[in-house]
Amino acid sequence: MTRFFLVLGALLFAIGSAFAADEPFRPEAGKFPPLEKAKAYDGQIVFVDHANRRGSIRVTGGELLHSTAPHPFAMLPYGMVRYHGAPADLRDVPLGIMLHGRFYLPPDPKLSSVPVITKASLTQPAENHAILLEDEPSFCLREGKVWKLQEVALKGNKQGMIVANREPKAGGEGKEGEQQMSIDAATRFWRGREQLGLEDLIAEGLWPADGKKSLGGQVVHLGITWKPDGHWERRVGNRLHISDIWLDETAMQRATQHQIEVHRELIRCRWMPAWVDAVEYGKFGSATVTATLFGGMDPSLYADFQKGINGQIAASETNLKHEYGTVRHSLVASSGSILDVMKQDKEIPLGSSGMQIRMKVDQIIEGIRPGRIVRIRPMNWPDDAVPREEYTEGHLEERFPSPDIFPKYGGIRLN
Repeated sequence: MTRFFLVLGALLFAIGSAFAADEPFRPEAGKFPPLEKAKAYDGQIVFVDHANRRGSIRVTGGELLHSTAPHPFAMLPYGMVRYHGAPADLRDVPLGIMLHGRFYLPPDPKLSSVPVITKASLTQPAENHAILLEDEPSFCLREGKVWKLQEVALKGNKQGMIVANREPKAGGEGKEGEQQMSIDAATRFWRGREQLGLEDLIAEGLWPADGKKSLGGQVVHLGITWKPDGHWERRVGNRLHISDIWLDETAMQRATQHQIEVHRELIRCRWMPAWVDAVEYGKFGSATVTATLFGGMDPSLYADFQKGINGQIAASETNLKHEYGTVRHSLVASSGSILDVMKQDKEIPLGSSGMQIRMKVDQIIEGIRPGRIVRIRPMNWPDDAVPREEYTEGHLEERFPSPDIFPKYGGIRLN
């Protein structure tokens, strides 16, 4: 996990600014795109279709968040989600939280599962295919940043405001300006192994029931969301809301470890995603397949891929759905032994694990071709059928979901 943070942090630091890409970039099939060509923007996740790895984000930067239309996005096949500082699936991310993202143009506009943007704007960028989505704790842990609480002001022990700023944990340059964010009775506080409420901090005398108190730059991690606050006439800016405060490192580490376990079990059941680099055809339907495993997973999952063990490889789609699964997806997977596991020494691009495997299968199936997406498992991973929405059974409309499910929002009408 530490190695992942170092690699990802170095890659993102090299970009310089959020808008380093001079021209929009369209990824190519079979190639991990250069991170410096990605566009960065933040927003609130408001809709998720986890089975098709797509959703909608309310992008920040507009005049008022409440009147900003949701912006559809799709995950690239190798796109990564991170939640609480750990690998995640879109299904793990609660609606309403703020996310940081890196995006590209659709690799193939004709096959895009979200609307293709022809007239881009600040809150409707043309780059809508994500290689990275991460919540606030994940962003701060990767960047080596923390939040420092400067002041709390409470009213009637039910709601209030926090003044805080984000800065490098190690100090030095990079301190950001102070922000005022709201809290309420639903805000959760995490301390060690405890979950606390606002009333608990008040009862312990740490926070006032009413009025202001200096917090002296208390170091924390924050979960950030947005909720309705103000309106067109009574504007409060695009003020954010704090959903969670991790008061110490133990609490944050426990949240991270729990999410690691959640995602690890998901991947073991759904299998490791990869793409096929090459196929060497043998006799009577046998073949040797070389595939690159996608990145962003827990290291223990990659460690399960060892030379000499048996495994299975199954056809998949760009949304990572299995092609077949009515009985179980393993029934139509190609089986064989892993001949070699190769690890890349040079810089690993975001989206890649830097690990290739060569696997000899007795019977190659149609969906395992160079450039195609596959799912792979060592034989000691579970052989359990995935739910119907997570395999296509070859149906065209399930392999290539239509973008028409996303509503079209009109402009402002004042009459």
